[in-house]
Amino acid sequence: MLKVGDKLPQFEGTNQDGETVHSENLIGKKLVVFFYPKANTPGCTAEACNLRDNYSELKKQGFELLGVSADPVKSQKKFSEKFEFPFDIIADETRDVIEKFGVWQLKKFMGKEFMGIVRTTFVFDENGICTEVIDKVKTKDHAAQILEG
Repeated sequence: MLKVGDKLPQFEGTNQDGETVHSENLIGKKLVVFFYPKANTPGCTAEACNLRDNYSELKKQGFELLGVSADPVKSQKKFSEKFEFPFDIIADETRDVIEKFGVWQLKKFMGKEFMGIVRTTFVFDENGICTEVIDKVKTKDHAAQILEG
């Protein structure tokens, strides 16, 4: 998994509208990349909606937001439209971006082990250097975690 001091990996991904997002276009901005396990599930919805509800404050502080999960574009579009997200969410079905950040890991749930996305948020400075890794995401209060960072 990426850690503080690491550089933003080079990637391109497809957003909810089918448009390509290039990592090099994100340099020069404070960037929050948040990874969530599955669109339209309770925890992921709470997290993304908390970021949406605090988006103006995050923008005021200079942050750009980018969400990522392995859901297909169609699911990401429905998720984005249903909750009116003002930020892009990437449909990373090939897990290219997910694996570059190191969040595809062994998980345990109800006694079963499986590979999946570990809910994690990375904050980068304007030079593309990771300044914070939030691995204990509070889904209902995530914006505060970022703003306090």
